[in-house]
Amino acid sequence: MFTRKKASTAGKTLIVLGRIVRRFGRLVGGRIGAGIMGYGLAHIVLGNLAKFSSGMRFR
Repeated sequence: MFTRKKASTAGKTLIVLGRIVRRFGRLVGGRIGAGIMGYGLAHIVLGNLAKFSSGMRFR
């Protein structure tokens, strides 16, 4: 009835991508850099949610 989802690296990939984008935003600076940093932080948050989400799926 319930199946376990295979482990994926999507969460880890999003976190790494978010860190790279955040550092680039810090390098740019100013208002544009702040927007880029926010985009990177959003990737980090979504990556953590994907990493720690439940692996159970209803079939």
